[in-house]
This record gives sequence, C-alpha cells and structure tokens, in this order.
Amino acid sequence: MRNRPGCLGGLFQLLLIDVLFDFLQRRFGFGRGLSCTGCGCGLILLIIFIALICSTLAGTNWTHFSF
Repeated sequence: MRNRPGCLGGLFQLLLIDVLFDFLQRRFGFGRGLSCTGCGCGLILLIIFIALICSTLAGTNWTHFSF
C-alpha cells in the first residue's frame, strides 16, 4: 500500500503550490510585457500547476490528520 500524506501535508503542499504559482505568474505569466510571451508562459504555467493540484488532491489521504 502506498504511504500517502495526511490532510495537513496535503494542505501544506497546496499552500506551497499557491505561493510558487503566484511568484511565477508575477515574473513570467499573464500580463507580463506587451509581447505574446506572457500569454504563452502564463498558459504553460497554468497547465503545469493544474496538474500539480490534481495530483495533490488525488494523492492525499484527507481522512488522516497528520503530515
């Protein structure tokens, strides 16, 4: 059986993902400059972070109260 993190670990992972996403969006994401690179990087970051959030939500044991 896989050793999945508990709900506190899942919440901590989601917090880290949120902080990293906000930082990267400010540096490279949507609305950055007048060229299309902001839109392209922003879209790529969005897709990557949606995948990370889905894997965190699916890989966490939300009924177990621990890290």
